[in-house]
Amino acid sequence: MPPRPRPSLAAALATALVAALLVLLPGSTTARAAPVLLSQGKPATASSIEGAGTPASAAVDGDNGTRWSSQFADPQWIQVDLGAAAQLSQVVLRWETAHARAYRIELSTDGSNWTTAHSTAAGTGGVQTLDITGTARHVRVYGTQRATAWGYSLWEFQVYGTTDTGPTLPGGGDLGPNVIVFDPSTPGIQARLDQVFQQQESAQFGSGRYQFLFKPGTYNGLNAQIGFYTAVSGLGLSPDDTTINGDVTVDAGWFNGNATQNFWRSAENLALNPVNGTDRWAVSQAAPFRRMHVRGGLNLAPNGYGWASGGYIADSKIDGQVGNYSQQQWYTRDSSIGGWSNGVWNQVFSGTQGAPAQGFPNPPYTTLDTTPVSREKPFLYLDGDDYKVFVPAKRVNARGTSWGNGTAPQGSSVPLSQFYVVKPGASAATINQALAQGLHLLFTPGVYHVDRTIQVNRPGTVVLGLGLATIVPDNGVTAMKVGDVDGVRLAGFLIDAGPVNSPSLLEVGPAGTTTDHAADPTTVQDVFIRVGGAGPGRATLGMVVNNHDTIVDHTWIWRADHGDGVGWETNRSDYGFRVNGDDVLATGLFVEHFNKYDVQWNGERGRTIFFQNEKAYDAPNQAAIQNGSVKGYAAYQVADSVNVHEGWGLGSYCYYNVDPTIRQEHGFQAPVKPGVRFHDLLVVSLGGNGQYEHVINGTGAPTSGTSTVPSTIVSFP
Repeated sequence: MPPRPRPSLAAALATALVAALLVLLPGSTTARAAPVLLSQGKPATASSIEGAGTPASAAVDGDNGTRWSSQFADPQWIQVDLGAAAQLSQVVLRWETAHARAYRIELSTDGSNWTTAHSTAAGTGGVQTLDITGTARHVRVYGTQRATAWGYSLWEFQVYGTTDTGPTLPGGGDLGPNVIVFDPSTPGIQARLDQVFQQQESAQFGSGRYQFLFKPGTYNGLNAQIGFYTAVSGLGLSPDDTTINGDVTVDAGWFNGNATQNFWRSAENLALNPVNGTDRWAVSQAAPFRRMHVRGGLNLAPNGYGWASGGYIADSKIDGQVGNYSQQQWYTRDSSIGGWSNGVWNQVFSGTQGAPAQGFPNPPYTTLDTTPVSREKPFLYLDGDDYKVFVPAKRVNARGTSWGNGTAPQGSSVPLSQFYVVKPGASAATINQALAQGLHLLFTPGVYHVDRTIQVNRPGTVVLGLGLATIVPDNGVTAMKVGDVDGVRLAGFLIDAGPVNSPSLLEVGPAGTTTDHAADPTTVQDVFIRVGGAGPGRATLGMVVNNHDTIVDHTWIWRADHGDGVGWETNRSDYGFRVNGDDVLATGLFVEHFNKYDVQWNGERGRTIFFQNEKAYDAPNQAAIQNGSVKGYAAYQVADSVNVHEGWGLGSYCYYNVDPTIRQEHGFQAPVKPGVRFHDLLVVSLGGNGQYEHVINGTGAPTSGTSTVPSTIVSFP
């Protein structure tokens, strides 16, 4: 091996002098703790050493003339123990000639479970200064590809940050003023329900957020009308623990009988005895009906049978018939129903007892006997007088509800004392401190502005929102990132893009991860993404899933077509949902109105059960959506590199109301390979405002004139 170069003393002195001068330059007037070098002289270990003269300790000794070097093989790592958890801001790597082409910076609080803070496959060597965020005690460089035939070699491995993490945050506590808790003896329940409904009925983009919680018992004569950003839930371990002799109702009187904008509300974990035998739940996107027992029928249409554009039921039992009526599309998962009436375009069932038989396109039913993998959403409940969160277990090939039939629910309980109860006004720094302490997060109803990314890096962390709690990134950051860890549960909140463009709003796992999470996947449930509508918002990408095996169970990712801050460039957002991880499953995927691709699927063995989409209404002309030689961007694109992918019950609609002459090449785009399969696809032109020329690739008949009739394909290829 040729001799390795050493840095010149002059260069080292020059670097130190520049750094010293920079410290003296005037800067922000805000007092803050300056990052300090935390790693120097701390214990360091490595996967291997080249020889006795290149130990791991030489990379943290502050001497640019000594180095660590590894054996000549991949992978290799070096790590440093900072001695205590610290808030990290920067890592500086001074590579010797033998540097890494591909490597990760990984963080850990315990030295066993690691999350990725930075990764690259194009390392250039030399001095690399990397800005990172996170709280950790252990930091390591994990090399996966060498740039030379030698090993990996670092003159210095420096970690900067601050140990000033503030006082320990308490877990538990009260749930705040907008969580309204009832028991059967509470006076004035109906009046309180009516008061909130009057405020929230038409407050589509307002800031009010409310959660109603009913303690176990029986409640008589109630009609809980549910408006925007209002959630109603029972506090039993089973829905049958909390019975309302009455109704939980969503109707569309506020919008002249049109239910297509009845978004952002939910009902969970209750048993209902409807007054007239049938409960009304006339909703569209982002309005889950979970873990409910309706001892009667369920009507999904508004009074007068006006328009309604889709929804979601899971883990529920409806003893009577579900009246679909005017609902354009619907997805029902792992439930039991007494029957189902009619269908408009796209009705999908998986693991649902009593579901109608497969019949697409006439009748428009897509029916799977089971759901391949599922895990129900975590929920708050009372164990005696103590609040706990139940975390349901994973199910494979599920059919029917996870509760009932005299069986105990499968899963685990986490006491509220292990949650940081987040209340409006909490900063991202405080939220991250709570996560670094090992606490879960329970967001109470409210709107939370964050100036830095919320970092969920601990395996098994639960992040649960009440009352459609809403997170807004103010300064162009990604609102939340999940580490390369097992078993994170994200559920029940909304991320609303801020006025400064964010590269993404939610990232599940770091780019380039190779970790298998099949035994304990991350789940993303009733997590909604919005760009515009409540005001100016911009994001290049809504949600990206990098972690393998992730389950995305009911999401609505929406670039606003109405409200404030809406326009082709005003609320620009090119991509809605991108999957890079392998073996990702989406059940109940709603993605709409993005400027380019609504869904991009790059990972292998992906599966989608139910997809609903509308292309962006507001494209100004054909040129604005032109994709090279292709007319328009597909609603759902599977990358040409993918070999295995499957989807069931997928629909895309166009309504180009600015320029109705726009032509869309197809709704779906995928490689033609034996392992890439689609079942029950449709495209629709709404009233002839724009047209599809094909359904998928160059296959399928064009939509026809002003008749709002789907063009369908039963099987592709």
